[in-house]
Amino acid sequence: MFALMAPGLVFFVLFFYVPMLGNIVAFQDYQPFIGFKDSPLTGLANFQELFADPAFWESVRNTLAFAALQLVFFFPAPLALALLLNSLVSSRIKRFIQSVVYLPHFISWVLVVALFQQVLGGAGLLSNFLRDHGLSPLDVMNDPSTFPLLITAQVIWKDIGWGMIIYLAALANVDQSLYESAAVDGAGRWRRMWHVTLPALRGVTVMLLVLRLGDVLSVGFEQFLLQRDAVGARAAEVLDTYVYYHGVVYGDWGIGAAAGLVKGVVGALMIWGANRLAHAFGEQGVYTK
Repeated sequence: MFALMAPGLVFFVLFFYVPMLGNIVAFQDYQPFIGFKDSPLTGLANFQELFADPAFWESVRNTLAFAALQLVFFFPAPLALALLLNSLVSSRIKRFIQSVVYLPHFISWVLVVALFQQVLGGAGLLSNFLRDHGLSPLDVMNDPSTFPLLITAQVIWKDIGWGMIIYLAALANVDQSLYESAAVDGAGRWRRMWHVTLPALRGVTVMLLVLRLGDVLSVGFEQFLLQRDAVGARAAEVLDTYVYYHGVVYGDWGIGAAAGLVKGVVGALMIWGANRLAHAFGEQGVYTK
């Protein structure tokens, strides 16, 4: 078993833990041509400049707003879909629906944005339908006011099937005799779901919620990068794109690294706090005490 685990451990060490050493850039005036060793240290100067940048705080506000929308609308969506599929009698229909909603996860964000553009863009199906009926067209893809809802809808369409898998696996482990006993006692479908199904999913739901809270500042990079120019930086700038543009495009490596380090520290604290809260409610969370 350790031999089977070794490739995965090597992968995480090489691509997750070793790159953490690069956080030293956040405390340097980093120059790629002279490397980490010879770049002069600047202490907390990069963080001072970062926290004084209004664009950084705007990206933080946007990130938190998008994360809140995804937490409210996207997080419960896979659970609701899993409960819906679990209530179907025909296993053939279950497998068909599961395959249909699962496949979009493997489509790249480039294609997802292109598909939404063909439907909701200025020359898309919706606008053409409205024009044909004498109504004003809607260009949802270029409207900053509807961009948060558009982003959330894209995430739900793409990843609801992927998130549903964990819930279906948990439902498969529920003892069917519990449903039979509840039915004998007179419990209807809703009562069985409330007293048997949902308690069986509580531990998994809490664990996924803890992980989601820890990743709350990562609302997506490619998705926002592809649509940033259409709606403007004020509407679509998030922490991931802020780090990319300042660290890679503009060459402010220290500022970009400082923003990334702040994001990582906040995410770690969120996981720790959410896990402690899960323990307070009697759940295992991501890790035990």
